[in-house]
Amino acid sequence: MHKYPTLTQNPNSHTNQYHNVQQNTTMKLLRHALEVGPWSIWLSGFFLIALSLHAIQLLPSLHNHINTSEFTHNLGAPRITIFSAPDPFTAPAFARQTLAVRSWLAVSPQITVVLFSQDPSVVSFAGMYGSRVVVEPNIDFTFLGIPFFHSMVARSRAFTTDISVFINPESILLPDFISTLNFVHKLDHDWLLLASARNVSHLPFYLDEDGVYLVRDDGKQMRTHELQEVIDQNFRWNHCDDRMLIAWNSGDLPLHSGVLPPFLYRKGIHNRWIINEAILSGYRFVFDASLTITSLYLDDQAFFSNQSFRGTSLLAAEKRNWEYIGNFHLGTLYGSSFFHETNYTSLLKLSRCKTQYFFVDTATIGYSSIYRRPSSSSGRILHLSTNKETMNCLDGIGLMSGFDCSFKDQFKQLPPLPFPHSLDSLLQITADRHKTIVLGIAGYSYRDMLMSWVCRLRHLSIRNFLVCALDRETYKFSVMQGLPVFNDHSAPSNISFNDCHFGTDCFQRVTKVKSRIVLKILKLGYNVLLSDVDIYWFANPLPLLHSFGPGVLAAQSDEYNETGPINLPRRLNSGFYFARSDNLTIAAMEKVVKHATSSTLSEQPSFYDTLCGEGGSNRVGDNTCLEPGTNLTVHFLNRDLFPNGAYLGLWQKRNIKAACSKKGCLVLHNNWIGGRIKKLERQQLSGLWDYDISERMCVQN
Repeated sequence: MHKYPTLTQNPNSHTNQYHNVQQNTTMKLLRHALEVGPWSIWLSGFFLIALSLHAIQLLPSLHNHINTSEFTHNLGAPRITIFSAPDPFTAPAFARQTLAVRSWLAVSPQITVVLFSQDPSVVSFAGMYGSRVVVEPNIDFTFLGIPFFHSMVARSRAFTTDISVFINPESILLPDFISTLNFVHKLDHDWLLLASARNVSHLPFYLDEDGVYLVRDDGKQMRTHELQEVIDQNFRWNHCDDRMLIAWNSGDLPLHSGVLPPFLYRKGIHNRWIINEAILSGYRFVFDASLTITSLYLDDQAFFSNQSFRGTSLLAAEKRNWEYIGNFHLGTLYGSSFFHETNYTSLLKLSRCKTQYFFVDTATIGYSSIYRRPSSSSGRILHLSTNKETMNCLDGIGLMSGFDCSFKDQFKQLPPLPFPHSLDSLLQITADRHKTIVLGIAGYSYRDMLMSWVCRLRHLSIRNFLVCALDRETYKFSVMQGLPVFNDHSAPSNISFNDCHFGTDCFQRVTKVKSRIVLKILKLGYNVLLSDVDIYWFANPLPLLHSFGPGVLAAQSDEYNETGPINLPRRLNSGFYFARSDNLTIAAMEKVVKHATSSTLSEQPSFYDTLCGEGGSNRVGDNTCLEPGTNLTVHFLNRDLFPNGAYLGLWQKRNIKAACSKKGCLVLHNNWIGGRIKKLERQQLSGLWDYDISERMCVQN
């Protein structure tokens, strides 16, 4: 057990005038936002867009409200970086997210905002705020654009900051946020805090006649502590949903032991999971700052679709969609939550009385124990404050602290992981403007190589890919990795984990699945670039492959001799080829599938014998064949651009990337090597690997 940190007095880092202006303008905007009636969905969306534009002008700028002496006073304050992943800045999310980000920037010049997104509207939005708002696109997203929480957390470490904050993109912060972080920054321990969100349904304040300042009934301006008291009394807590704020200092210790699962951001579980693991790991001082950090969100279900999972009912999650249930499944597979979950009531609560902060133990039955500083002994033994004024100030804290966000019981009967996307729907979602898709096919033994292949396509900004899973394990794995995946029910069920490489019976059975799947997609009207997942892509080959036109099947050559014809017998590699959805190609592929069905070999000889004729009787020149029954042309691709694993000894080069760059390679096939293990080792050691197996995420530049 670690000692709890020493507590100190709070030096408020901002003047009262700055606090009052910030809170009043923010609350004014909130009041306006909530005064619109629920009678018209379209009117509300239009109104909030206008409200956001109004907010940009109304909320104070640093130049208007921070003078030189104030800024100098804050030079010793901690650098705070707020991380979030917003939706595209379009209606109605534009209004709520704009309001939220403006509130973050308004509370302090110490704050920088990092928005994880690849959407152009987010980049345009950030451009209005200069260097204070940064867009970071280099994280993992699902094929539907949902960011991965574990990738966000990992990427946040690349930013130099004293305190990292993760917050819902629609949550609004008030000035007590910065004063709390200024205080906890001085704690002599690595820490992690949580702050529950508050659901705003109405604002019980009066505005002055100019509509600028918050006033009490007696007409006097409301002070910060009075505002806090009113909020505590009139707003409903929401302790257990995705809107919970978490923050930690950049100390020496990790947040928790083990690996953070690939949770989907804002799809349930991830905040509670990381807090639970942090408590159980014992590396950091974990406490609840819900009483001292005001995090608000507008609750207007008549207007807005709620993208956060509310409540903890598994039935409710099942009614939402597969992403939430996927996060529940991950919660059972990683960490300690399945076996042991900490009750949140055991956390110390950070509270404030006037200018002093206290940690309050509300777990004691009947009363709250108030602590000023830790004792010299180890464990949870703190000095008790007996000051009556302090006790009266903090009286009643236990009333809000008896919440429990447990989801442990739901793990006993998890439903099957659903995935509502069929092959037809996936094709519509992922195909590019040419109705072309890149198809990867893999079994569970090649799951890591599949992910490295996927990560490479993501780095090249290639989004029009599909994954065909050869078994149920690969299908479930791919769903949780956010891949556009479908399951082929015709695939053999007994695929060997280690013995499914070239020349084996397993390999022969698996390869015959590939041609059937390609034919099926061609008949649905889509072009297919079939690529084995052991092929490394240096650049996007599709522009070149599209140039061959209809009636041409372009395939990699497996010839290893550096000179001579490349269309010799059995040298067509069926692991990389481009097939158009035209009548000639479909008719020829039907012949290939029929030939492979009756063959005792893999599908690769069937490709050559069917299209180029047995012994190469249909060869034309050194690099083409002409299938006489359909008049389909087979073009063997230039090996400098599309080298196989034996060509020029590229895999034996000391610097493979440099050697391939010199030749102009677009792809490089990791074939002509025996066994899955040797293939994996060769590719990982070569540096042509884009997937972090231990962290379950793509390696980012």
